[in-house]
Amino acid sequence: MTFTDAKNILMGADNSATLYLEKTTATPLYGKFSPVVKTSLDKVGADAVWEKILTKYNSLPLVTKVNPDLTDYVTDKALEGVYKMITVEEKKIRTNTASRTTDLLKKVFAAQDKK
Repeated sequence: MTFTDAKNILMGADNSATLYLEKTTATPLYGKFSPVVKTSLDKVGADAVWEKILTKYNSLPLVTKVNPDLTDYVTDKALEGVYKMITVEEKKIRTNTASRTTDLLKKVFAAQDKK
């Protein structure tokens, strides 16, 4: 992380840190989540059923296509949820001083309060 990145996060939008985190961690996290998701789905055979159903669904005209790779779909949705929850917490920290529970958070975000 550069000094400019840190300044942009601190002085940026309510989700600036989350966006930076997502940009820098999404690919490695996907690599960690995906095998766990695949193992879980394979245990119950959900991936095969999903692919069969979605392949037929996606062949219908005028439908919004859905990813037939269940592992990819679930992994993407799990990461989407992770980043959504981080966004919620980030906004609390930025907008509610009581959410700044450590001295570091209090010190860092004191500069943001002055903008």
